[in-house]
Amino acid sequence: MSFTVGSTSMAPPIALAPMAGITDRPFRDLVRSFGSGLMVSEMVASQEMVQAKPGVRERAELSADVENTAVQIAGREAHWMAEAARQLEDRGARIIDINMGCPAKKVVNGYSGSALLKTPDHALKLIEAVVASVDIPVTLKTRLGWDDNCLNATDIARRAQDAGIQMVTIHGRTRCQFYKGTANWRAIHNIKQVVSIPVLANGDIIDTGSAQSALAQSGADGVMIGRGAQGKPWLLAQIAHEIWGSNQPEIPLGGDFTDMVSLHYEAMLTFYGAVLGLRVARKHLGWYMDVAGTVSKLRRAVLTEVDPASVLRLLPDALNVTDQEAAA
Repeated sequence: MSFTVGSTSMAPPIALAPMAGITDRPFRDLVRSFGSGLMVSEMVASQEMVQAKPGVRERAELSADVENTAVQIAGREAHWMAEAARQLEDRGARIIDINMGCPAKKVVNGYSGSALLKTPDHALKLIEAVVASVDIPVTLKTRLGWDDNCLNATDIARRAQDAGIQMVTIHGRTRCQFYKGTANWRAIHNIKQVVSIPVLANGDIIDTGSAQSALAQSGADGVMIGRGAQGKPWLLAQIAHEIWGSNQPEIPLGGDFTDMVSLHYEAMLTFYGAVLGLRVARKHLGWYMDVAGTVSKLRRAVLTEVDPASVLRLLPDALNVTDQEAAA
């Protein structure tokens, strides 16, 4: 199963979800190194990007000109959304993705993200403005609806397709669910029935089994994986191999796992600078230690250490994972 979005091949049809503060350039590069489908940048506030608010462009480092990368933008005003899309196209972006799914209060309170599900007519104006502003494909990521009384993703997806959207990703929850309960992959099937563009299923996909279930229940053309990849940057490539027969990734075991984590840590320090990088890296190190089953004493030592060189010295012991444990 494969398809294209503009000039971007979705073979295998699997994507890394945009996650604020997580899917930054170092992590996307690491996931890409295992060989996998579409990378989506962290969500970027359109007005802040256009106005060059300090830190926005640098923090995102969008990889706009990198093959098989989409750049996700958010906002509530058509002018800023369209201008951001134009600037990104000028920087080499292959795909612009519109965020209509972020449930975070600071985004929703700004009438962006999933708040747009409550005002579908306004949401469509934003979509139309972005599509009209660029020659590259525009895609959409959203949820089933605002809450159980506002399940309007089917209608929005149909109207978005008519407005020129070329792919839609559906997280199988409402905004008011946030990440609680379980994703309703079956509900995505209703959306797939009313559009002819590709549909990706998202939510609770953490391994090959859940990816297969999501595809079967939703009828989607592919999957998007977010939290499942935390601590396991090879996961997308592993699922792609086991479902679609793409190249089998070499999952790092033992000392190779420690080497991978150390290199990722150093990449974050280089990208953000030592002070900010030390803080940003802690969540990734925590997920890696979850995979390794690190004992609490060593875990605490790694996460409270303020000297990057000392962190690197602690990692071999903290990640002293057996081959069997790492492969699980």
